[in-house]
Parts: sequence; structure tokens; C-alpha cells
Amino acid sequence: MADLTNAQKKEYAGLLYLRENLTQQEIAEKVGVSRRTVGTWITTGKWEEMKAGLTMTREQQIMNLQRQIAEINRVIAQRPTGERFASATESKTIAQLSAAIDKLEKDAGLKDLISSATRFLVWLRSIDTGKAKEFGVLWDNFIRSTL
Repeated sequence: MADLTNAQKKEYAGLLYLRENLTQQEIAEKVGVSRRTVGTWITTGKWEEMKAGLTMTREQQIMNLQRQIAEINRVIAQRPTGERFASATESKTIAQLSAAIDKLEKDAGLKDLISSATRFLVWLRSIDTGKAKEFGVLWDNFIRSTL
């Protein structure tokens, strides 16, 4: 990964740390830096805290946004007949929540790609470790090309 900037290496290392449950040494080898550098990035970037905070998946975020829309609609439905319509603020909030849901449903970023590949690699390792290693190398090359 010599052709990547330090910032790109740090970003890639962060994604590996947060998503792949690799050791610092494994991350260092994949990224092309020392284990000590990875350790420094973990500390200064507070990656440990970030890892603990990654409990909410995209699906959970979408469900939470949908619950908020449902709650607004429930409040509107409880109003007296003839007043069951959204206020300007409620309409704006519903539109913003809907846009956020749409973005989450459509946006497949690098983090999601790495997450999917990680799940696939775990599955593939249980079947064929050789192919898992082969796929891992190809996947690393693909990720490098997207950075």
C-alpha cells in the first residue's frame, strides 16, 4: 500500500479495526505500517470507543427513523376530526426523516462493503480456508483501488 497517503492508510486501518476483528499486527501488515503506528492510531483516534459504539446497524437506524415517522403520524391521528393533518414543522420533519431513510437504503459506502466482505470471509473460512485467503487478497486489492 505504498501508493496510499498516510491519511488513507489510517482510514483503511480504522475500517479494518472496526469491522474485521483483526489483531494490530494483521492490520499493520495489510495497511503497510508498523504495529506501533496502528496502536498509536487506535489510541489517538479513540477507535476502541468507536468500536463499542458500532452497535447500531443500518437496518436499526432505518427502523428508528421509521418509528419516529410512525410516532408523528400517531400524534396526528389522535387529533380531532378536521385537524388530522401535519403542521409545517411536522411535514418538514417527516420529509427529513424520509430523506434520511432513503439515503440509508441507497448508500452503500465503503464501510458497508467491508462489513459484507467480512461476513462473507467468516463464512468462507468455515468452508475453505484457502479460498478465504485468496478472496481476502483480492478484496484488499479492491478496497485499495477504491481509496
